[in-house]
Amino acid sequence: MPENATEVTAAGIARLAGVGRAAVSNWRRRHADFPQPVGGTAASPSFALADVEQWLRDQGKLAEVPLRERVWQEVAGHPAGAAQALVHTGCALLLVRDRPTAWLELTAASDERMADALPHAVDHVLTARLGPDTPSGTPGPGRATPSGTPGPGRATPPGAVRTPRTADSTAPGSTAPGSTAPGPATFDWTTPGSTEPGSTAPVPAVAHPANPPVAPGVHRARAVRTPTAQALLPSVPLLRAAAQLAAGIGAGQTFEFLLGRHLDANPRQFTLTPPHLAELMADLAEPPKDAGRPAPDRPLRSVLDPAAGTGALLRAVAGPAALYAQEADAGLAALTALRLALGADGTHGSPPSLAVRTGDTLRADAFARLATDTVLCHPPFNDRNWGHDELAYDPRWEYGFPARVESELAWVQHALARLRDGGTAVLLMPPAAASRRSGRRIRADLLRRGALRAVIALPAGAAPPYGIPLHLWVLRRPTPGVRPGPDLLLADTAGLAASAGEAGGKPAGGGRDRLDWPVVRAAVLDAWRDRADLPGVSRVVPVVELLDDDVDLAPARYLPRPTPGGDARGLGEVRERLAETLRLTARLTPPPATPAVPAHRPRTTVGELARGGALSLHTGNAAPGAQSPVLTEHDVLTGADPAGTPLTGPVGTPLTDPAGTPLTGPEAPGAAPDDPVVLEPGDVVVPVLGGGTVVRVVGEREAGAALGRNLQLLRPDPAALDPWFLAGFLRGTANNRQASSYASTAARLDARRLHLPRMPLAEQRRYGERFRELAAFEEALRTVERLGGVLVQGMYDGLTDGTVTPA
Repeated sequence: MPENATEVTAAGIARLAGVGRAAVSNWRRRHADFPQPVGGTAASPSFALADVEQWLRDQGKLAEVPLRERVWQEVAGHPAGAAQALVHTGCALLLVRDRPTAWLELTAASDERMADALPHAVDHVLTARLGPDTPSGTPGPGRATPSGTPGPGRATPPGAVRTPRTADSTAPGSTAPGSTAPGPATFDWTTPGSTEPGSTAPVPAVAHPANPPVAPGVHRARAVRTPTAQALLPSVPLLRAAAQLAAGIGAGQTFEFLLGRHLDANPRQFTLTPPHLAELMADLAEPPKDAGRPAPDRPLRSVLDPAAGTGALLRAVAGPAALYAQEADAGLAALTALRLALGADGTHGSPPSLAVRTGDTLRADAFARLATDTVLCHPPFNDRNWGHDELAYDPRWEYGFPARVESELAWVQHALARLRDGGTAVLLMPPAAASRRSGRRIRADLLRRGALRAVIALPAGAAPPYGIPLHLWVLRRPTPGVRPGPDLLLADTAGLAASAGEAGGKPAGGGRDRLDWPVVRAAVLDAWRDRADLPGVSRVVPVVELLDDDVDLAPARYLPRPTPGGDARGLGEVRERLAETLRLTARLTPPPATPAVPAHRPRTTVGELARGGALSLHTGNAAPGAQSPVLTEHDVLTGADPAGTPLTGPVGTPLTDPAGTPLTGPEAPGAAPDDPVVLEPGDVVVPVLGGGTVVRVVGEREAGAALGRNLQLLRPDPAALDPWFLAGFLRGTANNRQASSYASTAARLDARRLHLPRMPLAEQRRYGERFRELAAFEEALRTVERLGGVLVQGMYDGLTDGTVTPA
């Protein structure tokens, strides 16, 4: 195997071939010619990607590897690691987008010559987008050293014109003076009007809005360092493939796809801010429209994220803005910088408006003298090592020195310190920050000075940790001479989310799969913009009512949830619906069972039917929260509608946003996910995990939704199999037990091993009709249970709060 060849794990082989990991393990055992491991460990071996592809083709198991799969496997198997491969890929994609002609000329050379020339070109586009790599006054790429010779990298200011030249004698890898041997291809990136190639005159330093003078010792290096030719050489095949993929879906979409795969493969390494939540936070911080000033006269809005993570909050900012970000993890900061740069509009004629820095924000603030219009932040929670001992006398603590356990209040004050007067900050906070006694003095001062304007409780499942209902704090830096606001907006959307699910036929309760984000978003924005009281949802509370001994700002204390079913009239409506459903249930009750001698019918398996073409098998891969509705495992188990089903208006027409797009769920991480399996009427869906006997037949209501994870889909041929017959026999307890694996704590169902009797189609339909009736009876029972629970709890609440009399 060639050195530094791309490797792939068993999971990657399964993805390439469209099978499960168990199939790959079987191939290794049964086929002596299966490629041998070339790396990894005994428990998780890795194989040469080229050898695996050839073996799959020889076995007829792979016609052609999709381009995006090939690119991802090269990223995942990169010898320097997936993160470094993504940095190299992002740099190349930035060059592909901003300098397409230069990229084409570079790719015409051999891999070695291309790797030698790439650092100069990459440093040029990185400087144009992210600013120079060193603070002003320090020699660096594109700047003159004290002796007058160009520094390493020879980066160029924006608007440079590229002219080829031969390598000079001082360039790494070039030939000695007087030698006729050709050296590596290099390029001179010069600006019109600057010195000619070979001149020793200094190139003017590039001015960048993120580089104001700061105190010495603060980390100011650009988040993305220019890679060397030696580091880029193993990545050249990957960069060529990524550019080919970008030609089809765009450079930004290509990087989003690869980054999304990387984040999915390492879920415990990153704390993500879901896109729908990021959009809500950005909308809360949106400044009021300046109708009195023409657009050209409005200053460019500036937005800072001091704990940037993957850059989700800054990506959600609408309209042109100067973006500033700081992230403690150097590798993640580089990926974020490239993501934001590739997410821009692609123009490069204007000065850069993006700056990403690496460092601990609280201990070493890279933007200490910056005053922005907006701060968006998802800070780390419960961080005891935030710098309590070192930062005791920091000037940012205007509202009080935070206790060691109050790291979130340190981030709140940092955000306020980086705002201009009247600027807005929105932070995602744990609910304990609103109630802990150790932070009551800071909360009180925030209220007295009018800095804290709203506390909004989100439903559980809005963001990780998904089991906790997190809060949004909206803050505004006080303006000197302006009287502070006398009240605080408190909002609680947990009950709203549950009632929305109730109204839509969904089970009450939270969970990230069940949130109706359009409803939550609309309620939050309406409450914030109107500062209105809405029973059970929002209330504007005078500050004087909040300044007690605890200064507890938890919205639930001031906004008791509405009684299930509403008032006495609402409870009467619930009772009527329950009575009607009970009558329906009585009509649907199955007739008495007729005893019969157990029939011994010839049997077959789902796997045999699939091989014979009577049905096809598919595995779900769609994540909840995608643009289209997704049928999740939770939906199948509870009988709920697919998550993200478009909302409808009073006459059944889909509700849309201002652009006319149907309102469903938020956009999922990663802009180019795997192609989902779309449900069709008559499909049969079976959960993979749990060992239960739940099966769902897709009807017109679910058609068009994507198949979620941990679900298997059986698509029968109507001329050979009745879907209700198929679903009914798959629900047999004995059938499920013999087709399940119990090797771990959770049983796993293999649909191929499920048994079916062989019957004529007419007989299948007779059984199928009875199974359909049983499914309707089961749905009615489920509705009775839900309505009965609402009625009972509503009566308890009404009797205890006095809105219902016992008579």
